[in-house]
Amino acid sequence: MKRFDNLARIRRLDPVADAPEIYRISVSLEFPWDYTRALELALYRTYAVPSIGRLLARTAELTEHTQKRYDDTVLLLDAIVEHGFAEERGRMAIRRINRMHRSYDISDDDMRYVLSTFVVVPKRWIDAYGWRRLSRHEIVAATEYYRTLGRHMGIPDIPRTYEEFEALLDAYEEAHFGWDEGARRVSDATLDLMASWYPRPMAPLLRSATLALLDEPLLRAFRYPKPKAATTTLVRRAVRARGRLVRLLPPRRSPHFARQNREVKGYPGGYRVADLGTHPVPGLRGCPVRHLDVSAADPVE
Repeated sequence: MKRFDNLARIRRLDPVADAPEIYRISVSLEFPWDYTRALELALYRTYAVPSIGRLLARTAELTEHTQKRYDDTVLLLDAIVEHGFAEERGRMAIRRINRMHRSYDISDDDMRYVLSTFVVVPKRWIDAYGWRRLSRHEIVAATEYYRTLGRHMGIPDIPRTYEEFEALLDAYEEAHFGWDEGARRVSDATLDLMASWYPRPMAPLLRSATLALLDEPLLRAFRYPKPKAATTTLVRRAVRARGRLVRLLPPRRSPHFARQNREVKGYPGGYRVADLGTHPVPGLRGCPVRHLDVSAADPVE
C-alpha cells in the first residue's frame, strides 16, 4: 500500500453520496491526530462567543467535570463517524446530543456557528499542519457530512457549501467574539485538562505551547497575554515538522477512531453510547430537534 492510495480511493468516490465514507477515511486513516486536535480547537473557539461560553460556565459541566465532558463529547461525535447516520449507535449518539441541546436556551445562530467550526477549523488546521492538504473531494464530503448532522439536529438554514460555512464562521466571530468571565473559566479549565494529560512539570510549557497555537482574536477574547513571537514561531514550526515527518511514514492500514485516543480516560471498562453526556432537565427552550426512534446501543468495549 502506497502513501497516497487512500487519497486515490477517496477520489473514486462521490463526495456527496459517499460523504460519510470519505469523511471516515480522512478522520480515521489519513489524519486521526490532526482531526482530534482540530476538533478540540473547533469546540474551544466556541467558548469565545459569550452566549456559548456563559451557558457552559453556568452548567458547570466543563469546569467541574472537565475530563468526563471531554470524553463524552469525543465519544458521541466519534460514534457517528464510525457507525454513520443510519446504524443504531450513530443514531443513538445523535439522539443523546439532541436531548442535551434541547434542555437549554440555545439560539439557532449559535448552533449554526458551532456547526461551522466543525467544517472550517479542521480544513484550516490540516492545510497548515497536516502531512498534505485536504483534497477538494474531502472538503466537499466533510461539508456534506456536517450538513447531514445539522439536519438531524434540527438546525435551520444550514450553509450549502464550504465557502458559505467559512464566511459564516468569520463573520460570526468578528461580530460576537468578546470577553466573558464565565467563558474564561471554561477556557482555563480546558487548558488545565489538556496539560493534565502529561507529566505535571510540563504543565506551564504545555499551556504556553497551546496559547501559541491560538490566533489573536481568541487570545483577545479570553484576555490571555500574547505569547512571545519566538515562542509562537517555534511551536508552529514544530507542529508543521510533525506533519512533514508523517508524510514520510507508510500509510495507516487500520482505522484509528477517537475512542482509541489516550486522552479519553473516563471509561476504562467500556461504555454505552446511550449513557454518554449529561441528563439535564429540559429548560424553557432548546434548539429544534428532529426526534429519532432509537433504542439503546450495546456497550462499546
